[in-house]
Amino acid sequence: MKDAVGRIFSIAGDNRPVPGCTVSKTICDRENGVSVFSLAKQTDISAEIYPYHKLLIIADGRLEVYQSDGNSQGLRKGESLVTETDIPVGMRTDTGVVYTEIEIRRTDVMNNAIKTGEIFKLSELVPYQEGKIVNMDVVHNDKMKFVVMTFDAGTGLSEHAAPGEALIFALDGEAVIGYEGKEHPIKAGENFHFAKGGLHSVKANGRFKMALLLTLE
Repeated sequence: MKDAVGRIFSIAGDNRPVPGCTVSKTICDRENGVSVFSLAKQTDISAEIYPYHKLLIIADGRLEVYQSDGNSQGLRKGESLVTETDIPVGMRTDTGVVYTEIEIRRTDVMNNAIKTGEIFKLSELVPYQEGKIVNMDVVHNDKMKFVVMTFDAGTGLSEHAAPGEALIFALDGEAVIGYEGKEHPIKAGENFHFAKGGLHSVKANGRFKMALLLTLE
């Protein structure tokens, strides 16, 4: 992954749209590619056919996902969608938008709670439970896992090292990320990048939800 390691950052804040332009940045170019897109208002990405699904995570603004059959759906900040395959799909925005796109292959295992073509919120997939940490694998294969986690107040993950690079999307509440001996407060809308083997921990301040993208070599 190409984002800075070991610091709090914001995908929305670091990828502001450029007037009149569409901008893409690849942050992971392995089997399941991961990119960040920023589209200025009144711009679009033409409809194309892709042999894979796209998991879209809206960081800021509004995005219209449209298909050649005339169907379209509007997504706002905090919403997500898994696109269809084998039908032309395009993206456009009237206000400007920043979003993350994760390629989902046909052979990947996707949770039954996720339906292609249906808008959902990652923050609403998994409930809080008293005194517990709750995990849901959204999609995975032997090289990648995308999971949503909820932490009740006072819960957390003790220090450990990830077997690959990881990208956190803070979805709700606040927490403290421990990384290589330093503490980093994080809140909803912010992101954090772990390097492979980086020692880290998570401690919830109140209730906290996050998504985690883990890539393996």
